[in-house]
Amino acid sequence: MDKKSITIQNLEAAFAGESMAHIKYRYFAKVARAAGDEETARHFEATADQEVQHAFGHLDLLYPKDKLTTARALELAIEGETYEYTEMYPKFRHLAVEEGNQAAVAEFDEQIAESKEHAEAFRAVLEKAAKRFAALAKVEEKHANAYKDVLDRVNAMMKKAA
Repeated sequence: MDKKSITIQNLEAAFAGESMAHIKYRYFAKVARAAGDEETARHFEATADQEVQHAFGHLDLLYPKDKLTTARALELAIEGETYEYTEMYPKFRHLAVEEGNQAAVAEFDEQIAESKEHAEAFRAVLEKAAKRFAALAKVEEKHANAYKDVLDRVNAMMKKAA
């Protein structure tokens, strides 16, 4: 197994932290707004927006745009969602059961089901894209062969004329 560099591990941790801050501040804004404190809610939302930009900066380094295809992004999404429903949430659920935290068990059960749905949806999109690409490749091959035939005829006519 390839060991990740410390910098990559730090970028992943920073991405996770910025992502968590974004969601946490959105939640805090919701709480502040429910309490009637619109000014604080707006401050939390503005900061949350900045946290997203920080997270995108980390992602730009983890997954450089010039090396990331849509297909690879779908594969990464499938891997992540599959990990969630096969390993992460089942482990969390087991520990919640041991602690007797039924609310957490219910939450983890819901997340297991949703993560599986997300993985299946991403897989379906990837498969559909692969089929479209295969069909497009056939069409392009047909066009290329037609152009080759025309070129061959033009070359033959030029040879006769010469």
